[in-house]
Amino acid sequence: MKLALDWPYKRHSAIFAGTQQYAQEHDWQLSVDEYVEDTLVRSTKTVPYDGVIARASSKLAIRAARMNIPVVNVWTSSPAWKRLPNVFADYAIIGRLRAEHLLSRGLRRFAALTAEENRAEDLELEAFIATLAEAGFSCVTTKVSLDPNSSVKEWRKMERTIATWMKSWELPIGVYIGAETEGRIVAQACRNQGWRVPEDVAIIAGRNEVTLCEGLRPTLSSVELGYERIGYEAASLLDRLMNGEAPPTEPILIPPSGLVVRESTDFFAVDDDIMTAALKFIATNCHREIGQDDVARAVSSETSTLQRRFKKYLNRPIATEIRRVRIERAKRELAQGTRSMAQIARDVGFGEAMRMYEVFRRELGITPSQYRRERQDPNKKR
Repeated sequence: MKLALDWPYKRHSAIFAGTQQYAQEHDWQLSVDEYVEDTLVRSTKTVPYDGVIARASSKLAIRAARMNIPVVNVWTSSPAWKRLPNVFADYAIIGRLRAEHLLSRGLRRFAALTAEENRAEDLELEAFIATLAEAGFSCVTTKVSLDPNSSVKEWRKMERTIATWMKSWELPIGVYIGAETEGRIVAQACRNQGWRVPEDVAIIAGRNEVTLCEGLRPTLSSVELGYERIGYEAASLLDRLMNGEAPPTEPILIPPSGLVVRESTDFFAVDDDIMTAALKFIATNCHREIGQDDVARAVSSETSTLQRRFKKYLNRPIATEIRRVRIERAKRELAQGTRSMAQIARDVGFGEAMRMYEVFRRELGITPSQYRRERQDPNKKR
């Protein structure tokens, strides 16, 4: 198997983990070969592999075809993707998810930053823009180098591009950024401008590289692709090809595991000062035993008046918003660690684990334990 592995990134290591799981289940002998094209050239007498899963180059595609070795490609920007069977994340769904999430925050202005020569981000951006257009909104877009770390020149060029792009914004704005590293740069640029994240600029970035998403404040909302499932399905497809099955005519597309909402989008944009204050109070105090009357008192409003505002702007009552915020925070805790259900329930405002269990079952159709297992093991099926 050839993946050109860059171990710190799970788009590499997690795909490998998925293929490894399939290999173990089916008693395969799995090899990592960073230079498989050269291995194939040197193998004049015997065929070294029964099949290859790869971030496939054109040379690999040509040489494997000559030797009648099936190849499954998992690199969306591969120059050989059109001539190979492929397993990819469904980037159109991911782009729609990003747009729908920002729209659900009440935002009406949008911007996007993606990388040049990155087909995956191009597919996401296309779906992101189309989803916004369906809702009647446009998007200010720009692109930066695929590898801005390659030189100081490229880095400074990226900084200038981002600065020019940000000058065109009208706040508040929802921003989609293709990679977490650029997401961090934009968040820092917002801080330098005196703009608040998420109140002025809501950012959803990258594919849930956890260290980058959670290592600094604000934590970054992202999309979990479930790379392990891509690796597993790639191995399953390779198995079928090695047994003589015809390759599929279209790429196999794997839907994402879902959104991971963190601080950078955990708010609602509303053109109403009282509503803004009420939502901020809920976000700050949802871990306490608060109810609709507490929220109304905090913003010096009658409860019935504030309820009408919530109905107008969010189409839901105050209590539902309090519960929504608690659920989102519980989901983050469940996905990111091993703390007990009792600790999480207490710290996010449910009080007791049984109460959290009841709310999850009613609102999500799944228990907290099931949610944790599925988020921490993407191959786990409901």
